[in-house]
Amino acid sequence: MKRVALLLALLLAGAAGAQVPPQFPAQGTVQVAFTPWDKAEALIVDSLRRARRQILVQAFSFTSRPLANALIAAKRRGVEVQVLADREQTFGGEASRIPDLARAGIPVMLEVRYQSAHNKIMVIDDSTADATVITGSYNWTYAAQYKNAENVLILRQNPDVAHAYAANWRRHRADALPYAEQ
Repeated sequence: MKRVALLLALLLAGAAGAQVPPQFPAQGTVQVAFTPWDKAEALIVDSLRRARRQILVQAFSFTSRPLANALIAAKRRGVEVQVLADREQTFGGEASRIPDLARAGIPVMLEVRYQSAHNKIMVIDDSTADATVITGSYNWTYAAQYKNAENVLILRQNPDVAHAYAANWRRHRADALPYAEQ
């Protein structure tokens, strides 16, 4: 019931043109990682391995083999995995892993409405007490771990925050187009 009320509030706020984002109580744990010093990619892979029901991904750039392999492994063990990706980065970026995900049977949609679909999020098991949100400046790339100064924020056990991120993911998916190899 609480999630229904939250979703309704989010939808009504959007419909009314309200610019006041919702606030959520602090709960669960927060983990931070800063690259290139911290092993952010390993933390993300570990979170993907813990997924039991669903993983929703929004990607600007996606070139990381370990992250792609972890998503494919999750799909193979029965976790629902869905990906939204920036169209320009998918086709213009070097070494994109998006084709690998699609070939593995993971539904991929491309965001085309924006100049840059710059979200970098993963929502894991948003409908559970163990819900996890991964966000930050970190792209799902090799460079984000080894060449760039990036940050990753992992929010665990805050279902309300995860549900808000999942609702936003679904709002973006509604405007996206199915991926097709070129």
